[in-house]
Amino acid sequence: MSHQTKEFSISSWAVDNRVTVYILTFMIVILGITAYITMPREDFPEIIENKVYISSIFPGNSAEDVEKLVIKPLEKEFKNISGVDKVTSSSFQDYGMIIVEFEDKVTIEQAKQKIKDKVDNAKADTDWPNLDNGSKVEPNVFELNISEEVPILNINLQGNYTTQQLKKYGELLQDDLEEISEVKKVDILGVDDKEVEIAVDIFKMTAAQVTFDEIQNAIKYENMTLSGGNLVSQGSRNNIRIVGEIKDPKELENVVIKSFGGIVYLKDIAKISFKEKEKTTYAREKGTEVVMLNVKKRAGQNMISAIEQVKEHIEKAKETYLPKNLKIELTNDQSSRVEHQVDELSNHIIFGIILVMIVLMFTMGLRNSLFVGAAIPLSMMIAFAILSAMGLTLNTMVLFGLVMGLGMLVDDGIVVVDNVFANMKKGMPRVKASKIGIGEIAWPVISSTATTLMAFLPFALWPGTMGKFMKYFPLTLTVTLTASLFVAMVINAAMTGGSMDIEDKNISKKNLKFYTILFLVFGILFAFLGSKYTYDSKLIRGIGHLLLISIGLMWAYYLKIFQWTQDFQHSFFPRMEEKYKIFLAKILVGRKAWFALVGIIGLLFFSFILLGIFPRKVLFFPENIPNQVIAYIEYPQGTSIEKTNKATLFVEKQVINILQKYIDPKTNKNFLAESIVSQVGVGAGNPNVDAGSASETPFKGKVTVNFSEYKFRQGINTADILEEIRGKVKGIPGATVTVEKDANGPPAGYPISIQLTGTDYDVMLKEADKMIAYINSKNIPGIEKLSVDVNRESPELEVKVDRVNAGSMGVSTGQLGFTLRRSVYGQEISNYKEGDDDYNIVMRMQDDQRKNENILFNQSLTFRNQNNGQIMQVPISAISETEKSTTYNQIKRKDYKRIMTVYSNVITGYNGNEITQQIQTELKGYKLPNDITYSFSGVQEEQGKNQGFLFYALFLALAGITLIIVLQFNSVSKTMVILFTVLLSFSGVFYGYVIANMDFVILMTMMGIISLAGIVVKNGIVLMDFFVLLLDQKVAEKQVESHDDLSLEEIKEVIIESGKLRLRPVLLTALTAVLGLIPLAIGLNFDFFTLVTDFNPHFFMGGDNVVFWGPLAWTIIFGLTYATVLTLVMVPVMFYLVKRVKYWLRDRRTARKLALENE
Repeated sequence: MSHQTKEFSISSWAVDNRVTVYILTFMIVILGITAYITMPREDFPEIIENKVYISSIFPGNSAEDVEKLVIKPLEKEFKNISGVDKVTSSSFQDYGMIIVEFEDKVTIEQAKQKIKDKVDNAKADTDWPNLDNGSKVEPNVFELNISEEVPILNINLQGNYTTQQLKKYGELLQDDLEEISEVKKVDILGVDDKEVEIAVDIFKMTAAQVTFDEIQNAIKYENMTLSGGNLVSQGSRNNIRIVGEIKDPKELENVVIKSFGGIVYLKDIAKISFKEKEKTTYAREKGTEVVMLNVKKRAGQNMISAIEQVKEHIEKAKETYLPKNLKIELTNDQSSRVEHQVDELSNHIIFGIILVMIVLMFTMGLRNSLFVGAAIPLSMMIAFAILSAMGLTLNTMVLFGLVMGLGMLVDDGIVVVDNVFANMKKGMPRVKASKIGIGEIAWPVISSTATTLMAFLPFALWPGTMGKFMKYFPLTLTVTLTASLFVAMVINAAMTGGSMDIEDKNISKKNLKFYTILFLVFGILFAFLGSKYTYDSKLIRGIGHLLLISIGLMWAYYLKIFQWTQDFQHSFFPRMEEKYKIFLAKILVGRKAWFALVGIIGLLFFSFILLGIFPRKVLFFPENIPNQVIAYIEYPQGTSIEKTNKATLFVEKQVINILQKYIDPKTNKNFLAESIVSQVGVGAGNPNVDAGSASETPFKGKVTVNFSEYKFRQGINTADILEEIRGKVKGIPGATVTVEKDANGPPAGYPISIQLTGTDYDVMLKEADKMIAYINSKNIPGIEKLSVDVNRESPELEVKVDRVNAGSMGVSTGQLGFTLRRSVYGQEISNYKEGDDDYNIVMRMQDDQRKNENILFNQSLTFRNQNNGQIMQVPISAISETEKSTTYNQIKRKDYKRIMTVYSNVITGYNGNEITQQIQTELKGYKLPNDITYSFSGVQEEQGKNQGFLFYALFLALAGITLIIVLQFNSVSKTMVILFTVLLSFSGVFYGYVIANMDFVILMTMMGIISLAGIVVKNGIVLMDFFVLLLDQKVAEKQVESHDDLSLEEIKEVIIESGKLRLRPVLLTALTAVLGLIPLAIGLNFDFFTLVTDFNPHFFMGGDNVVFWGPLAWTIIFGLTYATVLTLVMVPVMFYLVKRVKYWLRDRRTARKLALENE
């Protein structure tokens, strides 16, 4: 590619139209600030998975019946839908759930429509099951938005009230909060709904010869209000309205059930009560029973705004309709965590800017560093404006994209300003230097930015749920880096053309005194006005403090910093450039160049050997510090909720005792645990096992500890608390207790997860138990407890009807079954309205009788004999037998085959990957029956998918980068030289990980390596392009045709000279990228906002962000540092050797040609 003295038209226009550019810049700042303030904030981005959920409620049926009657017919219909990736289903007692996962090419709307059509087909079949009331089982088809399912706030109501009174206040609050536009819904937990129960005395009912059908019909036709039409009489039109709805449940007592053979009132055979339904849920906060409100936000809405409005509504409610002695406590406030995440990353950005500005000031002078440094805030302002227009929220992924790009944003500006600076030093006028300087390096800068983007863009193709999370990362970087390119080519062009100077000047003493007095007066004034004694405004106080800090910085710059920067620019850096020039001159001689190349290749191979000798622990996702500890208590299915509640109370007390020691005596509040919430029954399921289940779980309990933010934990490691809780809650007879921490990232299942696939569940369960015993016999350390998610422990009473005997008496199986069902489960026969609320009227046998097996099965079936019209009464036990058995707690299927999972957590300090590999090794020779297979699922399955994609992404990134370099230089040799620097960066990563003794986190380290590929080639391109630029100038100077006409010595001179001239921008671009990531890598947290407003920086090390993003940041730091140092040697050496080999081959060909001619 030929370089002439030329301009880049866009930059030249910017230089000539500086006022327009400055106005544009002002508009960008206003737009960016507005976007930053108004963008909705949340923890993780909103994700709608490409999954369609089909849930079916089928009360009173076992898991096997639900599978047979609902799940299998639906799955049969789904088999021939195109674009389906995976079908999984779970059948529970009373309930079934199917999850159909579609390929990414199918939109969620298309997927839902396809499923709905097939569900309608299944329902149209004649054998589709019906509910008690005669209507068909109605499957619900829906998609899940994760952000709409996770509560953003818990509101706990407690006080000297009954749970029903608390519920009433909760419902008032619920109605109030659901009016907030940002709130989707508010769920009430810890209390059950009420119902009107008709508790039938079976002995009285039998004596009165009354049937359940007669009770049902009597109430159904008494409790109704209906229109009788219009009566037109004597010129008026009157609506006839029959009013029969009950106003009070007690009115039901006088309903006549039977009049033939004596009047029978309902009160004669049953008790009517308006009461809470049978207990299905308990909720407590730190041991006190509460009614809990779960607040969930709408998709795309601002979480922080939603929670602020909820808090405002609660305060208004306290003042108006809620009693003064009602205690309201807010827990699990996600807004504080999100605000902390946003603030933490914002402070990383500010700290990164300061580090970058200090480096630029020392190397380029204060004025020039401001031109370059302006790229950071301006690029981010443009990014905020564009991302906000695209409808994105301000979340962890977007903010990390900004932090990642922080050091890279100044790269283009450094190269541009440095080249303009060099041209001005050669004596060019400022405007011409700007136009020519940018023109010379415009295309290399554009292509180097394109290569960086090329490394990140493959992440946008990431499939599945992880891809939906990660796509924000390349999107943010693409927008931000493109914005930085615009800033470099347009805004920096205008700034350098208008204000650039070769020499930095110190502030004059006169100006220093004037600004000192001015800042001092206004600083004290604003600090006083903003203090707590006056208006107590953080903004005004902050401005005042900032002015006072500025005085100190101005004097420091005047007295010392200016001189230091001058010494660095005019003494230290020129000496470094000279030493580098001498070094290159020495190394680009004879065999030394080959020795240098072999040495660097040797270092590359040695890094692989070192990694083999000291292998790193491999993790799939970063090992997070627990923000929550969750203890799950599970009894065998069939256990009463009261028994489960007792066990949960025991676990709760142990947890409260462990955390008691972290109460701050000054505030009397626990600084470590924000809340300790217990749930029994509803809401107590484990999402890893019970995801999507809506079945009742009276045999399950859960205790959740929510820890305070990292900075308030006073150095306490919550992983130690987890282990302490784990040790204290074992040994509850008959119950399984597992203690886990919150998941880091999208749900992927348990770290140890072995999936068995087959057809016969009894055989599969036996094999699962054998497999558990076999693995346990190997004593593999780190496994918490292997369990199977399916069991045959749900107690069942099988009623076998003697069809011949029953038929001879005129009784059918259905008649017997419905009688038992009504006795035990009950039947909704009507509704009772109280205000706006509807309550079910339920008929069932009274409590003491329906829980007595003898009474239940000896009750008489009352019916009229169709042959003689006589009333008949036949005891159930006379025509049937009962047998106790057990059934499955659930039946799971995957791709139309039955499955079950052997799973376990990993004890803290052990590695799930290593344990799984050990299990895989031990199971290699393990024999299973032919019709049963096993595979590793959960985390391992997700890991396999994502690992495969990451290698594909690396290939795509390298292919894209190669294409751009080839287009830039139109040369294979130059492309190979630049790509070799990428390999060197990988070597640096391996050295760094081994020396620092860090874990190899597959997801983050691979993302770092792919990102490195794009960042590292930037320096190679800039260096190589400058070689070509100076060679072009040499060709023009010598008046020869091409580079090949120059002598090897002349080429060597050009390489040394261009290496010296490019040393500063190459070092600066690498150094700024590294410094931008340092705060994130080491977890340096420094609150600049509180430093300015309160002179309290809240300094601490560590936190959630460093755990999550640290491995990625360190990967780039290790690779970039190592590669930059070696690039400064490698690129000149390889370029020189390529030319030497070319010349040697050319001379050899010429010599042969001459020899042939002489012959």
